[in-house]
This record gives sequence, structure tokens and C-alpha cells, in this order.
Amino acid sequence: MRLARLRGPAGAEPEFHRLEGDEAVPLRGGEGRRFTLAELLAPVTPSKVVAIARNYAAHAKELSQEIPKEPLFFLKPPSSVVGPGAAISLPDWSREVHHEAELGVVVGTRMRRVPPERVRDHLLGFTCVNDVTARDVQRALGHFTRAKGADGFCPIGPWIETELPFPAEVVCRVSGAERQRGTTDQMIFGVEALLSFLSHSMTLEPGDVVATGTPAGVGPIRAGDVVEVEIAGLGVLSNPVVAQEP
Repeated sequence: MRLARLRGPAGAEPEFHRLEGDEAVPLRGGEGRRFTLAELLAPVTPSKVVAIARNYAAHAKELSQEIPKEPLFFLKPPSSVVGPGAAISLPDWSREVHHEAELGVVVGTRMRRVPPERVRDHLLGFTCVNDVTARDVQRALGHFTRAKGADGFCPIGPWIETELPFPAEVVCRVSGAERQRGTTDQMIFGVEALLSFLSHSMTLEPGDVVATGTPAGVGPIRAGDVVEVEIAGLGVLSNPVVAQEP
């Protein structure tokens, strides 16, 4: 089942819908209607996005970094989250902003100290994430917060898929040219191991998103580009890239 958050009529709050083909049916009841991609918002409003670093060996290698012995994670603030079609604005304090295509896992019910075998019971589903990164800032500072936490640096969408066949292919294209291609079975730590580990480190709340790491092939994006993150069986998250307004 596909779940999406759509813009409401003028003055109304966005609502969650079940998508059936090109028709959206409100979860709270009501008549279905045809929808357009322009109406889609980020499918969740998370209290936090937990992103996993170096979860693909080839990506760690391309950054000349060691493979972690346990999941290495950081937080992206809610203010970094944007939906499909929203612009990725390049900040004037970075000259090297990169795309990072990732599978996102959406928490459905509160998770605290959950064993791996019970993780799936707590999930709402899966979505696409672009962990946008100011790579030059990351190199200079040696940590993630500023480099990965800017406004618009976490596109999520286009919707949530409650069931996703595994392994799933993760692809990134920039202005039509393929940059990244990997599969989730290449992850060093799988979904169950990651979510269990995180739930023993912090409480995961409903709507929180875990970005599970990126395959090799990360690279720069520039104003005028369009970045697409595609996950087989899920959909395509597309965002234009623009220069920061004065």
C-alpha cells in the first residue's frame, strides 16, 4: 500500500491519503480523487532523521574511510526535510554539494530497545531519501551537522510504500545521467540490525525516518540540475537544484 501526504484546499491542513493508481483516498474517510505529483508533500514530518554513514563498503572506499565495526549515525534536523519537487537550494557557504541516494525506513510505532526480530512489527514502510551533503564542509570540519543539516538537504518521498521487496535497487540520476546504482543487500548493516541498534541508543518515534546509507558514486550537483532518487518497487523522488537566493 502506498501512503502519501497531499496538500489540502486553501487554508486546510495537509492530509494523509492511500494512493490507488492516480487516485488518492483520504485515510480519515471521504471520496477519492485524482491527484497530481505537484500536490505531494514530504510523506512524513519526522521528529528526527537518523542517517547512517558508510553503510556500503564501496562508498566508504571512495571517501578513503574505514568500514565501521558498528553502525555509525548522525542526525539531520526536521528543518532539512523537503518533499518531492521541492528545490534543493545550494548554500553560499559551500562550493561542493553532493547527492546521496538512500533507502529510507519510516517508523510506525514507538521503538525503544527493540530486538532485531521484532523491528518489522514497528515499521510503517519505506521511502526514498537524498542525503544532500556539503562535502567540502564535511572534509574541513570532520563532522556532519553543518554539512548535512542545511534547509532542504533532506528530500524525502514521493510516498511511503508499506511493503517493499528485498533486495531493492537504489539508483541516482542527475539531469538524466546515472551516478549511483546499488542494492540493499550490499548494506553492511541491514534494516533489522540498524533499527534495533538505534532503538537501543535512542527512542524512535512514529514518523521518524532512518536513511540507511548510500551506494558508491556520490558526486556534485549544480544549479539547474534535477536529481532523481529511484528505488525499485517504490518510485522516483525528483528535486531541482537552485542557487541560494540572496
